[in-house]
Amino acid sequence: MTDAPKDRPLRRGWTTGACATAAARAAYQALVTGAPPPDPVEIALPSGKRVAFALAEFTRGDDFARAGVVKDAGDDPDVTHGALIRATVRRAAPGAGVSFKAGEGVGVITRPGLPLPPGEPAINPVPRQMMRQTIAEAASRLGVGADAEIEISIPGGEEMAKHTLNGRLGIIGGLSILGTTGIVTPFSCAAWIDSIHRGVDVARASGLTHIAGTTGSTSEAAVKKLYDLPEAALIEMGDFVGGFLKYLRTHPVARVTIGGGFAKMTKLAQGRLDLHSGRSSVDFARLAQSARAAGASDEIARRIEEANSALEALQIAQRAHVDLASEIARLAYATAAQTLGASETEVEVIVFDREGGLLARTGFKRAEHV
Repeated sequence: MTDAPKDRPLRRGWTTGACATAAARAAYQALVTGAPPPDPVEIALPSGKRVAFALAEFTRGDDFARAGVVKDAGDDPDVTHGALIRATVRRAAPGAGVSFKAGEGVGVITRPGLPLPPGEPAINPVPRQMMRQTIAEAASRLGVGADAEIEISIPGGEEMAKHTLNGRLGIIGGLSILGTTGIVTPFSCAAWIDSIHRGVDVARASGLTHIAGTTGSTSEAAVKKLYDLPEAALIEMGDFVGGFLKYLRTHPVARVTIGGGFAKMTKLAQGRLDLHSGRSSVDFARLAQSARAAGASDEIARRIEEANSALEALQIAQRAHVDLASEIARLAYATAAQTLGASETEVEVIVFDREGGLLARTGFKRAEHV
């Protein structure tokens, strides 16, 4: 997918759930009528808006019909953009209703804490409801019972899933069928934040009392080494520390570690809850003030304010024997605790260097102690 031209709005796309629903509608209608399905095929989104999808493939056998839709994620950098979302539909016994199976490239849930129990295909509740609704609508028009088995598959989905958080969540064998609106908003990062939330849910359901939100693989490995935490306790929050901490307000655990590199923890220290380089930046004037609070001279503070990067600022402080990292950890803790609000949760912030070496840590304190 190429970058969107800067002179036009970003184009929205469709979720895997919407694509699966369209494919299921086409396959079901063809199975019941014995005729080719409508192309494009129309479905209703959860909002009630009706949209149409072109079919990429259609096959009918003795006891099944299969249709596929190619996912268009619009201008969102989605791993599933261009993937074929395929639905194979078979008749079910009268009164059986609609059931779901995971085909090639669609994962199966293996851990508690997700919206569906272990053993179920990773087809989320809203896409399931969308498919049930479209089958019921078609069945009513055709004068038959809304009874069907729907198998969703995504060729190549198991390989694509390696670039998602599914393995961390205990979803094995492929991708999840996702979406709450049917529409993908470019760069909303909703799927990533949802994965963070599901990671917290899985950790809580597993009885874990200490979890760690880290900004990347280096800080994650360093935290794991410090505490020997199980995989389910390691939440890859990336830049979305706000999404992580705000969810913990209503889904608390006893202990939370926030771990990251100096630059990202500096942004957190300065009150930023989205640490992405394109959405927030280090305020070097404020960083110089932090250096003064840590004991830096006016000359060192001036050089830090004029630094080209957070790493350079840190190195200036280190050469002057100013413990700037500890001051950043303290301030980052204050932001984290304020975001959590009054809470029984104990929080700590750990700042690492680029190799995962420990620069500073606050120790655990209850979030209400700001």
